[in-house]
Order: sequence, then structure tokens, then C-alpha cells
Amino acid sequence: MPYVIGIDTGGTFTDAFVADQHNRLAAAKTPSTPPNFADGFLTAIDDLAAELGIGVRELLAETDYIVHGTTSTLNAIVTGDVAQVGFLTTRGHADSISIMNLEGRYAGLGSDEIQHMARTTKPAGLVPRHRVREIDERVDYKGGVVVPLDERGVREAVRALVADGVEAIAVSLLWSFRNPAHEQRVRELIGEEAPGLYVALSSEVSPRIREYSRSVTTIMNTQVGPRLGAYLEPLEAELRRRGLTGALLVMQGAGGCVTSADAPAHAITTIGSVLTGGVVGCTRMAAALDTSKVISTDMGGTTFLVGLVVDGKPVTTTSTVLNQYAVSTPMVDVHTIGAGGGAIAWVDPGGNLRVGPRSAGARPGPACYGEGGWEPTVTDADLVLGIINPDNFLGGRKKLDVQAARDAIDKVVATPLGMSVEDAAAAIYAIQNAQTADLVRKVVVNSGQDPREFSLYAFGGAGPMHCANYAADLGVKEVVVPLGSTAAVFSAYGLAASDIVLTAERSQPAAMPVDADAFNSVYAALESELEQRLSEQGLAFSAIAYEREADIRYTMQLAEVSTPVPGGTLTPAQIEQVGREFEDRYEALYGEGTGFPDAGLQLITYRVRAVGTLQIQPELPEHAVLGGVPVPSGEREVFLDVRTGRRPATIYDYRALGTGHEIRGPAVVEAPTTTVALPPGTHATVDRLGNLVIRYGDTHNG
Repeated sequence: MPYVIGIDTGGTFTDAFVADQHNRLAAAKTPSTPPNFADGFLTAIDDLAAELGIGVRELLAETDYIVHGTTSTLNAIVTGDVAQVGFLTTRGHADSISIMNLEGRYAGLGSDEIQHMARTTKPAGLVPRHRVREIDERVDYKGGVVVPLDERGVREAVRALVADGVEAIAVSLLWSFRNPAHEQRVRELIGEEAPGLYVALSSEVSPRIREYSRSVTTIMNTQVGPRLGAYLEPLEAELRRRGLTGALLVMQGAGGCVTSADAPAHAITTIGSVLTGGVVGCTRMAAALDTSKVISTDMGGTTFLVGLVVDGKPVTTTSTVLNQYAVSTPMVDVHTIGAGGGAIAWVDPGGNLRVGPRSAGARPGPACYGEGGWEPTVTDADLVLGIINPDNFLGGRKKLDVQAARDAIDKVVATPLGMSVEDAAAAIYAIQNAQTADLVRKVVVNSGQDPREFSLYAFGGAGPMHCANYAADLGVKEVVVPLGSTAAVFSAYGLAASDIVLTAERSQPAAMPVDADAFNSVYAALESELEQRLSEQGLAFSAIAYEREADIRYTMQLAEVSTPVPGGTLTPAQIEQVGREFEDRYEALYGEGTGFPDAGLQLITYRVRAVGTLQIQPELPEHAVLGGVPVPSGEREVFLDVRTGRRPATIYDYRALGTGHEIRGPAVVEAPTTTVALPPGTHATVDRLGNLVIRYGDTHNG
């Protein structure tokens, strides 16, 4: 009986989801195990087998594939635990990555931070200057060779870098995306001088115009590629030893997965691995519920993540910023702040209460876990406020210490600010809700969208406790808490439901309308490249689709807008229509009348995304219809709203709720892996998939 498994390794918990071809589902949640996250991964497999009532070897022997969302590459970049890299570039351009295109002080910062220039600093250099080597060669903007490659110089540079202790070499030469021959020959020479050394070429990692960001992307890929391989190889070996016969796949930031063998070579594409599973899950859930626009909000133990689904597809971006460095790789556009359940509350030197971005993580965790944590967290506040049942956390598998939570809040927040413990906990709760609401609003509005057209999906272990509050003033149509078989492992469900997604792109700037033959030949070449990579995955697909887009801008602008392009061989008239689509998208993003057609248009980058649909697609089952009215399991005093304070709330056991049951706030719904808070003025209905759908106002009285 074939199974598919999704494993989402977060900073605090590792979530797991399994489904078979007959739609039998199971889920598991276990603490993550830093620094060796593989231990938590394997424990999650054990827990899934126990949930199914079978042995681990039986489960793995019948598993077609496991999709893994891993923090490996992102953690390596954030912590600086990366491979020692040498960098080869065209003579005269060694300082490009230090100059940082003059954007190093402000890249990735908010407008308020940028205004305080005296406080801004450039990030630490990606590569020490002594490990940057210039080589003689030059390709022009048309791809013509102006200066031949100095092969002797390359060999000397490689020997010097190897003697300096580098573990990998990144190669980024000028205009290599127009003619990669020099970079390809450099790789051959490195292989002769240092067999087995990890090498990344900019013409393969990021074949896109703009030297600085292309070099940064290639260097970061080279830094994390060896680390990702060192994580995946022993993990896969252990899975094979335990009986896995199927494939180990790795989630990418672009919203699909690749095989573990392919992932290290394209390691930079996995930096958003653990961020995108939830958005993919929302896409699947939205299709099942016939919803076209969704705000995806994922609040786990460490972070709060926001993404969008528009017209049934995740909203993507062509670049991102990491540690103030511009990285050019397509990704699902996910925004994050350090505001999960483990976010630590603290008082700054000015006497202001702050929440996050530091997190208590899995170890030691919140104070109430009793694992040595002493700093108060959002989870501690939720416990003190009565939202969390201390005897029913994780379905009763973990008992929480209310007094430890109170003591932590008292020592760090209440006493310094002259407040009661209850008021301090309420303040933590309010700040958490405010800062998460701010991020949601920013993401939706900055994308040119109207939140009133969206449903908001809230998941993660902590998300359902706060969603009714952070969504309250956005004007969304409804808040959907995915429960049923997914509950707090929704991101893992998204991983299991994902497909193989590969991206190929090439910058070839030209004024529009582009010659039809040239236009069609570029897309044909990109699709041929992807067809080859799909075949190298060694997987069976039920369908393969190619999705095209082009990055277009008004002449003399510095930024482009990604615009969809139809498939097939296009006529000149169809290519002109692509330009008109760009102008429509431009005005949708920046406002009516902001376009400037008289400037003319430039097509900068061609891009194709290949989607290989895997043969098992988990479908969420229909929830049971129990009839009658929901029966409460109890009542307790709970703080759910700053306007009403602590008041009696009705408690419900989710397992006793059926499709059509309606609950009115103030209430708390306790599920095995999460808790849903319903403040006064809200009501919730269980839908056909077992989700709790929250709406505002009293539908029975007006």
C-alpha cells in the first residue's frame, strides 16, 4: 500500500503527515532536535508508524517518497556555519561583492531603519578578500569572447585556494549567462586540480543579468551546498537502512521539491524550504474549498509566516534578501518575523515591553515546559491567560507548569513594569497580536491586493490561538483553521501534497516587441533543459506542465515585473499582448495611471517553471456529520480580548464536533495538537473537511 510522507522540521517542532492511495491519513508532532535535526526527523517517522499501527520498516518499505522541508541551508546562512569558499571572477571585479552595488547598508531593511543611517552597517563579507581570485577572460554582452580564458592562471588560482583550505569554489564571470563556455571550462580545470571539490557556476545557479546579485547567489549556493549534502547523505543512508525503498525529496523555496541527490547542486533554492509547505497546503485546501484568494498565516514555535495564494496559485518573487545580501532565485513570496509561540517577552532599556524576535526554541523551550527555560514566552502568556489547558497540551502528552510560567512573567515583565502577572500576560498577548496583524496587513496591501477579497488560513501550533485577533481588523471574509487530519501539521501536509517543481531562466535583454523567432527559441531551449532535468529526477509523473513568464520593465527602469507568457510558438501579435499584460500588472501593483507607455518596454529575463505532478496526491477526507448541537466539555475563565478581559468561556473538545456544528464566542476549542480561541463577537462553523471557519458578528441578529 503506497504511502507519501511530509516532514516539516521547524525550529521548535518537527511535524509529520502521511497518506496512502486510499486516503488513509495520520499525523505526528514531536520536538525538534537541534543541532542534529535528523534525530527529530527519524522520531517523527517512528510516531507516524505508531499512529498507523504498523512497524517503521513496513511503513518505509511501502513509501513512494518522503518530502522534507529542512532548515539546513537557512540555518547555515543565518548562523554562519557554512563551507569555506573560494571565489573566481573576471579580472577587475574582485571587489564587486564588497562594494555590494552600493546597497549593502539598506538591503532588506524597513524604511524606519534606513532613515537612521548612522545605525546601519554593511554585513560581514561573504568571502575573505584573500580567497577571491581574479582570472583573465572576458565575454561581452552579446556573448562574444573578447579575451580568451587564461587556463594557466585558473590552475594557479585554484591551487592557491586549495592551499588556503577552501572546501568549495564559486565561479561568476561577466556575461556568463550569455555564453557559459568560460565558466564550464573553469569547472573542468578545477576538477583536474582538485577532484571532488564542490563547484558552483553562476551560469547554472543564477543565469540572470546583474553581476553583483548573480555572484552573491552563486557564493551562497556554494557555501550551503556542501552542508546540505552532509546533512542529507547520512539521513538518506539511515532511512535506507531502516527500509526506505522510495525517494527522499527536498522542498524548495519555489513551492515544489527535488530529489535529495539533485538538491545540493541547487542548494540555494532550498533556503525557503520550511517556509513554503504551508502555502502549498493552503493552495491545495483552497482548491478543495473552491476559494481563489487566501492569506496563509503559519505561527509555529519560532516564527510567524505570511504568504498569499491568488487565483489558485502561490504568489512568488524572483529575488529575496538574506542578511542584507540580494539573492536571485525564484521563491514563494513568504514574509516572516520572530513571533511564534516561543517568542520571548522582554523589557528594553527604555522600559518598553517587547515580544520576539528571539525564541526559546525546542530547547529549553518556554518556561512552562519545565525544561530549564526561564524567560517568558507567548506560550507562557497564553497559559496564564487560560487559553491553553495545562493538562491537555499536545493531546495530554505534555503537562505544562502554570506556576513556572507565572514566575517567568513576574520576574522579567510584571515586576520591572510594576504590573500584575495577569496584566503582563495580557500585554504580551496584545503585542503579539498587534505585530502579527501588522505583518499580514503589510504583505496584503503591498502586493496591491484588497484583504476583503481573501480568506485567511491560520495554522501552526500557536496560530489558532491568536488568529481571530490578528485577523479582526483586516476585513477578511473569514478565518479558516485547518483541523481535521491536518491540525497543527498543516505545513507537513503541504509538503506531502507538493509536486516536483524545477525552474530555468535566462537573461537576454531586448526592446519589445522582441523578434518572434528569438523569443520562441529561448523558451524552447529552457523547456528542453527542464525536460532533461525532470528525467534525471528518476520519478514517475502523472502529468508534466510548463509555465512561462518574463521579467519586463519600462525602458530605463531598474526593476522588472514578472508577467505570464502563453505556451507554444507565439506570433508577433501574441508577444505584443504579453507587453500589454505587463502594463496591466504594473498598474495593478502601483496604481492606476502609474504606467509610462511612451518609455517603451524591455524584456530582461525569460523564465520557465516545470511542474511534474507526482502520482499520489493526498486528498483531505470529508469530516463526520454528527447531528444535534455541540456539547461543551467544560468552562473556565479565559482572557480572549483586551476589551472584555478575562471572562467565562465555553470549552469544546474538537473530537466531539461534526460538520455543521456551530460555536459562539467566547469559547475555546481544544484539538490534540492545537487550541482555537474564539473571542466574544465571533462564531465558528465546522465545514465539510473538519476545518473551523470563523466569522465576525452575530449572524442570527442582523
